[in-house]
Formats: sequence, C-alpha cells, structure tokens
Amino acid sequence: MNLSRPLLLASNSPRRKELLASLGIAFDVKVKEVQEDFPDHLKRAEIAEYLAAHKAEAYRENLQGEAIITADTIVCLGDRVLNKPIDYAGAFEMLQALSGKAHEVITGVCILTQEQKTVFHDTTTVYFKPLSETEISYYIKQYKPYDKAGAYGIQEWIGMVGIEKIEGSYFNVVGLPVQKLYAQLQALGLLA
Repeated sequence: MNLSRPLLLASNSPRRKELLASLGIAFDVKVKEVQEDFPDHLKRAEIAEYLAAHKAEAYRENLQGEAIITADTIVCLGDRVLNKPIDYAGAFEMLQALSGKAHEVITGVCILTQEQKTVFHDTTTVYFKPLSETEISYYIKQYKPYDKAGAYGIQEWIGMVGIEKIEGSYFNVVGLPVQKLYAQLQALGLLA
C-alpha cells in the first residue's frame, strides 16, 4: 500500500505493531511516556478516545510531515473500567469479575498530522464462559497478563478456552480496529 506521507505508530504493543504491519503499510515506531490519566466525568468510549488523542498530542510539536497513530484499549464491565492489573491479585479479581458475563472492549484511535486530527473508536462485545479459579490461576501464572486491559489477551490461552463468542471486530479486542483504521487512512487521503 502506498502512503502519501510517512506513518508513525506510537505504541510499544507488539500486537499493534503486528496488526498494522499485516495491513501491508510501512511505518516506523516512535514511543514516549505519556500519563494515562483521564477526567473522572468521562465514560466508556469517551475515555478510550480521550486517551488516544491525549497520547497523540504529546507528539504534535515533533511532527514534520508525518502522520502518527495512537491508540488506547479499555475493557468495560458495565460502567466499570478494567485497566491493566498491577499484580496477581488484581488480575485474578478482574478475570473473576468477567467470568460468565459479557463485557465491552473499546479501542480509541487518533490519527494526527500537522493539519488535522481524527479520533474514532470501535466497540466489541466479548462473552466469557464461567471460569474456574484453577483456569484463572493457570492463565495468570503462565501468561502474566499485566500489560493488558482487563487482564487478558483474546489471542492467548484464556481466549481459546474461555471466550464463547464476540460481537464485533476480533482485531479490536487484540488492540487495534484495523478495518476502521484502514478506512480512515483512506478517507484522509493518507493511503492510496
């Protein structure tokens, strides 16, 4: 795929890098530490979009003709946002809360150039079967999901044995809604 300008991905996520590369788009990775706090009044998709846009703004002054992509994925159980767990107990509590229920995975994405900023999100509903304490414990010990919102990766063991179905984009749950991103890059004239 041909780009009208250089593309940067502002993410350390190996999953996001792999998904973007799978689209056949050339890009470089540029990462800086950005605080991931958000105003308390924001809810669900507003949080994901705010965080993606906030991350992009940290790069604005350094853009020299490139377009940068930032993203943030959150897991929502009702109105509760499940961020990345800090330890085993936190991961166990999150997975126990998700067990036997449906939840939503929302990824906010921002595409920023010197001339424009586009922010959008995608939402996927994920249905977990009831998980046993043994299954939860095994998964956490084997996969250490401390870098994942909601304490799980759909592409890992827990996704294979615990997710009954999803409604929406699988890739969104992995961390990047590539179909929507591709369409936006085309709409913005960044992809030919």
